[in-house]
Amino acid sequence: MKLTTRLQLSAMMFLEFFVWGAWFVTLGTFLIKNLNANGAETGAVFSTQSWGAIIAPFIIGLIADRYFNAEKILGILHVIGAFLLYKVYSIGAVTNVYPPAVFYYLLLYMILFMPTLALVNSISFNQMTNTEKQFPPIRVWGTIGWIIAGLAISLVFLWDKEENVAAGLMKNTFLLASIASLVLGIFSFTLPKTPPKVAKGAKVKVSEVLGLDAIKLLKDKNYLIFFIASILICIPLAFYYQYANPFLQDVGMTNPTAKMSLGQFFEIFFLLLLPFFFKKFGFKITILAGMLAWAIRYALFAYGNADDLAFMLIIGIILHGICYDFFFVSGQIYTDAKAGQKVKSAAQGLITLATYGIGMLIGFWIAGLIKDAYTVGNVSNWKMVWIIPSLIALAVFILFALAFQDKNEKRVDQSENL
Repeated sequence: MKLTTRLQLSAMMFLEFFVWGAWFVTLGTFLIKNLNANGAETGAVFSTQSWGAIIAPFIIGLIADRYFNAEKILGILHVIGAFLLYKVYSIGAVTNVYPPAVFYYLLLYMILFMPTLALVNSISFNQMTNTEKQFPPIRVWGTIGWIIAGLAISLVFLWDKEENVAAGLMKNTFLLASIASLVLGIFSFTLPKTPPKVAKGAKVKVSEVLGLDAIKLLKDKNYLIFFIASILICIPLAFYYQYANPFLQDVGMTNPTAKMSLGQFFEIFFLLLLPFFFKKFGFKITILAGMLAWAIRYALFAYGNADDLAFMLIIGIILHGICYDFFFVSGQIYTDAKAGQKVKSAAQGLITLATYGIGMLIGFWIAGLIKDAYTVGNVSNWKMVWIIPSLIALAVFILFALAFQDKNEKRVDQSENL
């Protein structure tokens, strides 16, 4: 691969996740603190990510893969996305009362954004001769982009300082994301050409688009248990995305958005550790470690504070690496091993639909109900808000430990899949 191509793809990954990280991490704070949204309204807005994940395969499978170059679709989606993000910023500039328009703008935005996650991968893979070696050092720039977005919000612009949040400056995160999205949209048209994968006029199968060709995997009792557990564990997962930032704001942690970036730093570290852990202990122990990490982190949030027990909150943030890598990435490896060559792509699409689509959709809804149930006026009982998802994660951990008994789980080193 040429150096110029490598730099182009790295910049694309950086901007892709910078755009997402610039507004999504602090979305809960923006909704609760600046627009006075309640739990149900906040949950509805966060659910736009899940609806985007559910609808995204249709955009990729029915349009991008058949009619247009991937880089052109990427550019168009991000230019339109820049406009939608700017509209949300404009709403935040004129009102402090939650309007339904925020939900509709972000719903449309996420329907357009979620397909770009697959598009940037397609564009990258199309230029590579050795995906296993060439993709990771390019993909890591996406994580760096997410981290830099958080550091910029917290340490450069200071938008998450208590007085600036009170002044309504959190809306500026959408302006930052809008500008970055516009830059990426224009830049995308300069990326290497990535023609459609499927010939025009080819027969469209909805089962292929949704990954339903892999549904036969659910006939395997242990894979069915894993599949159900994946949906269930995404319920407590949704609490973190939805409420971690406003929670840290409420308890008085300084630079909360920057500190949340520690989760991504350690995500890189644990991703490097995962191949060894997976080979040494096998899939079941690895995924159980990820499940248990969710229960522990929420217990730390429930009983920690921003003063003498601030270390508990920091550890809870750092555990994001184990929570994400040991569950989601090891789950992708297990799915890949179970699927076989013919339905590998379909299987990954199905598990993504189950987790980011169905699981988190349910999770965002439940998180909103729990938050409202333990909020009086503007005061939330954060201890209970975190104990409940901790107990849910612990219950899933116990059920999976008892029910999953795959004697043939693969222990071979599959680090090439990471």
